[in-house]
Parts: sequence; C-alpha cells; structure tokens
Amino acid sequence: MHGYANPARFLKIARPATGWLLGIGLVLLLAGVIGGLVFTPPDYLQGETVRILYIHVPSAWLGMAGWASIAAASISQIVWRHPLAAVAGRALAPAGATFAALCLATGSIWGRPTWGTWWEWDGRLTSMLILFFLYLGYIALASAERERGGEGRMAAIFGLVGAINLPIIHYSVLWWRTLHQGQSISVAGGSTIAPEILWPLPLTMLGFTAVFAAVSLMLMRADLARTKLEARLRRSAAE
Repeated sequence: MHGYANPARFLKIARPATGWLLGIGLVLLLAGVIGGLVFTPPDYLQGETVRILYIHVPSAWLGMAGWASIAAASISQIVWRHPLAAVAGRALAPAGATFAALCLATGSIWGRPTWGTWWEWDGRLTSMLILFFLYLGYIALASAERERGGEGRMAAIFGLVGAINLPIIHYSVLWWRTLHQGQSISVAGGSTIAPEILWPLPLTMLGFTAVFAAVSLMLMRADLARTKLEARLRRSAAE
C-alpha cells in the first residue's frame, strides 16, 4: 500500500485505470440493463416492477461498500498515516452518497406498488437513510478540514465511528420483521430469485462497481491536481 504513497506513482497507474474501469463498467451496465429490461420475464408476483432490482441492489451494495472503503482509508490514515488516505476518503464519499441516495430512491419507487407506500420507517430503510446522512456529514467535515489545512484526522475518526451502521443495515431485516423483505441472496443460502430473472444482476453489479471505482479515481486525481495547483499559487505568492 505504501508503495503508492507517492502521488506521481499513484497517478501513473490511476490515469489508465480510470479509463479502463469506466469503459468496462459502461459495457457491463449496458449489457445488464438491456438483459434485465428486454430478455427477462416479469415476476409472477411483482410483475414488471421487479426489474428495478438491477439498479436497486447494486446501489445498496455500493452505498455500503463505499463507507466500508472510507473506514479502511480511515484506518490507514490513523494507524499508518498513509498520505493518500484522506484523499481517498474525500473521493469515496460523494460516490458512496450518490449510490446511497439512488438506493433510497429506487427502493421507494419499488416499494410503492409492492408495499402500497413510498416509505416505511423500518430497520433497513431507516438505517440506509442514516448512512446517507453520514455521507453528507463526512463530506462537510472532510471539506472543512481540508480548507483549514488539516490532516483530516477528525474525518477519519468519523469514518470509523460511522462504520457501526453497516452491520445494522445488513442484519436489520433479521433483527426487525417489517415490510422490507429478507435477504434474497446470501453466501450460505444461495439465491431465492429465479435464475431467469437473476442472471443480469451480476452484470449490473460489476458494471456499477467498475464505474464507482472509476469515479473515485477521477475525484482523487482532481483532488491531487487541486493540491498541486494550490502549492504552485502559494509559491508564486511568496516570490
């Protein structure tokens, strides 16, 4: 990990990786969305509304994975003082917040015809909404620390504390029995979704994940470019 602590070394890999990840992600997304909309049958209970799962499930996964990545970057910053950890955290937060918001929006759209309501204060929905607000708080805190020239330690601590919400989101459907359905896919239990409906989901999962990674790398590169420009301006002002 420390081998990429040098920004120049990191950028040498990040520049081509961004394009490759974005291209692969868009191709997989296109294939998954077309497959889900055109080549899969409607669900015998939910009908055509089941197709929103190809967007909703990857959004939920990336909303949670984004914060898990922030927590990993926070540990790297606090324990090993990795110079790019704060940059990574600031880049991951907007992307994660976007997918958390998309998860909430698609879940609400899915819930209206399925549950008969746009929103229900159950464990899964409420904890996911809290995650979205945690993202907003992290973005504000990290931005404020950066403007003050801080190292981002307060944001890193916030990132670790906020990770407590992740197991709550994951196990909420087991701890509280409300409108939200239980886990449809698990490592131990396999999938309860019919194979003819399930097959496009891995494509959109991988596609969205690749796009998430590409956007995060773009934001890290933009952050490093801004830091470089600010350093040049300070040197010019001092001359």
